Amino acid sequence: MGVLMSAIGFGIVTASILAVSSVGFTLQFSVTNVFNLSFGSVMTGTGFIAYALNTSGVSIWASMAIGALCGGVISVALNWLIFGRFIRHGISRFGMVIVTIATGLICDNTIQAFVGPTFYAYNAQPGKAFNLAGMLLTGQELIIIVIAAVMMTATHVGLKSTRLGAAMRGLSVNASLARACGVPTRRVVAVAWFASGVMAGIGSVALFLDTSTFAATTGSQFLIMVIAAAVLGGVGSAEGAVVGALVVGLATEITAAYWNPELKDVVAFVVLILVLLVRPQGMFSQLSSERTAVG
Repeated sequence: MGVLMSAIGFGIVTASILAVSSVGFTLQFSVTNVFNLSFGSVMTGTGFIAYALNTSGVSIWASMAIGALCGGVISVALNWLIFGRFIRHGISRFGMVIVTIATGLICDNTIQAFVGPTFYAYNAQPGKAFNLAGMLLTGQELIIIVIAAVMMTATHVGLKSTRLGAAMRGLSVNASLARACGVPTRRVVAVAWFASGVMAGIGSVALFLDTSTFAATTGSQFLIMVIAAAVLGGVGSAEGAVVGALVVGLATEITAAYWNPELKDVVAFVVLILVLLVRPQGMFSQLSSERTAVG
């Protein structure tokens, strides 16, 4: 029982990191219909920005906040300089996926050219350990869980109870109709990209703290699990991404405790495949497959 409770504790931490990251990934997709496979590179870049601040004497949580804002700016810049231009030229959905892959590869290799193949670590202490119903969690891990809960609550309230959230939901359903109703498409799309980048930044610092060390490709490697959680919940559904993150986080950590930690990614995709065999669109997705990209 002790091993199981410890695994559940680790699973909740992993699910918290996945929830922030996958909601950022799926929020941007729901508004723009761009399956952004450079998201992991944005995570890595913002993680290194936070590292530079942290090693200069800034606290890890202030570094996370600043890195998250930089992630939002980077994400908006990528759309403005690259993705939006392709969309306005009428690129196909598959072609857009290739563009995001290429962008991610360029970003990863540029980061590696600057930082090298070395592993890095933040200057942060995990803090006192707390035993909560058999789950041994550090103060740092509890803060990550709280940050994730606050971010998910804010996202839910923002989408359901604000005019901006209504505009985002309108674009996710029918972009042409939303434009005809006076929705400022460019502005709403920019906010979606910014919010996605902010969540990528928060997710990356939380991930790099949780893994203790990180390198120039850590964010892109984690993208596999982010996509698994997002697709499992239904790409385009923020609520689904949270549920998917919880399922993937718990499944991978329990497997690591009882079987082989090296098979975490395999377990994530086995769970994903099993769910998609029953419900191909994911658990909560209501998006139309006929949507076009919005830049």
